[in-house]
Amino acid sequence: MDFFIANFPSIVHALQHFQLTPWKLVGYTGTLMFTSRWFVQLYYTRKYKRVVMPLAFWWLSVLGSVLLLAYFIVGKNDSVGILSNFFPVFVSTYNLYVHLRNRKNSITGDATA
Repeated sequence: MDFFIANFPSIVHALQHFQLTPWKLVGYTGTLMFTSRWFVQLYYTRKYKRVVMPLAFWWLSVLGSVLLLAYFIVGKNDSVGILSNFFPVFVSTYNLYVHLRNRKNSITGDATA
């Protein structure tokens, strides 16, 4: 709690002088997409009463990762952000490719005849 109290003035200052730049908009959009994929997955899992990874999950993963990677490379030049989003781009792209390659039901992911 002492840390918060000691840094409260700088936190308030940062919030008061917030500026929305085009690259921050890219970063926020990527974060929103990458986070929303879990709500999509949760919705379909509850709907079908079993774990489901719908196609939308992989699209949100790929697009969110790409936007976050672009933000951290160009907009922020932050090596931690780059490394934390570099691997998910490839994993999500591969899973999207596998999902699209196989004939699947677009909602449940079950194989179709």
